[in-house]
Amino acid sequence: MNNVMSAAALQGVRVIEMGQLIAGPFAGKTLGEFGADVIKIEAPGSGDPLRNWRLIKDGTSVWWQVQSRNKRSIALDLRSPEG
Repeated sequence: MNNVMSAAALQGVRVIEMGQLIAGPFAGKTLGEFGADVIKIEAPGSGDPLRNWRLIKDGTSVWWQVQSRNKRSIALDLRSPEG
């Protein structure tokens, strides 16, 4: 499969990612690499714990920089009726 074909395999698919740390963000990143529109839901104020986990570069975890590519992030309080 060529790169153009694989990058667009999930084009038009929207994914809501609600996982934290490794497994959920990895799955979302992988789906995004295949063209899905991935929207990461994060808790207001703190965000995903992966943002501050282990190696920090320029104020953000290197893990976060890798796992958050190909995504959009929003803060949403799912414990409130408005969320």
